[in-house]
Amino acid sequence: MNKDSLGPFIGKDEKLIPINDPSGKWSELYLLPEWEEEYYNVYTIKKFGKWVMLKALKPEYADKPEYQAMLQKEFDVRYNLCHPNIVMVNDLDEVPGVGLAIITDDVYGYSLRRLIDEKRLTPKIVHRLETQLLDAMQYIQENHVQHVPITPETIIFTEYNENLKLTNVGFDQKAALTEQDTRADINSYGKILDEVLDHLPANLPKLRRIAKKCESPDNSYRTVADLQLDMERRTSSQLYIVLCVFIVLMAFVLIWLTI
Repeated sequence: MNKDSLGPFIGKDEKLIPINDPSGKWSELYLLPEWEEEYYNVYTIKKFGKWVMLKALKPEYADKPEYQAMLQKEFDVRYNLCHPNIVMVNDLDEVPGVGLAIITDDVYGYSLRRLIDEKRLTPKIVHRLETQLLDAMQYIQENHVQHVPITPETIIFTEYNENLKLTNVGFDQKAALTEQDTRADINSYGKILDEVLDHLPANLPKLRRIAKKCESPDNSYRTVADLQLDMERRTSSQLYIVLCVFIVLMAFVLIWLTI
């Protein structure tokens, strides 16, 4: 098989894993080191000819009941989540050569980390961080989901339309999140935004101010909703300025036409 046919989802360190499945259900298994987590390996594989992702325990944890329970719990938490900017979990299944695995939608695209490293950031990506990432964070918090810190490695942008998808969004669900949980998300967002701004050719002081406020222990936003409101004010202010400039230009045009 030509690995190029898999597109950009397959990175330079991908590894083809031999798989023997007489049923024909599973084929073409690839290990994806770029998406590796502390306890899990991540793979892409064809299920009945369609690409999906797998998240399975690393071999050193696979036979330990406490880690098997951890995998089951993550599946239970994520299975009921439904948001356009979160990778959907579809099933929990035994996969030859891998073991019990969480099956998710295929994410055909690039991680934010890769886009930063390869200097491929675009205005659309920045806008997705201002809107789609905050929408996903708000949804996660509304559902009281605990998760590992959001990082550039866990943010994916789809290849064709650069839509944002979060890959690692929950390992537990509580009756309510603590203020510490909420603030940790906001702090992570500030760090991500700061790093992206460091790699942009343009200076965006208002976004930088928001990023620094997110990271400040004394002057941070209390909730993601507060952060969204400040971001929307920034966007509205920009729109107001553009409209004012447009009106002034149109006035000059009308005056010129009547002379």
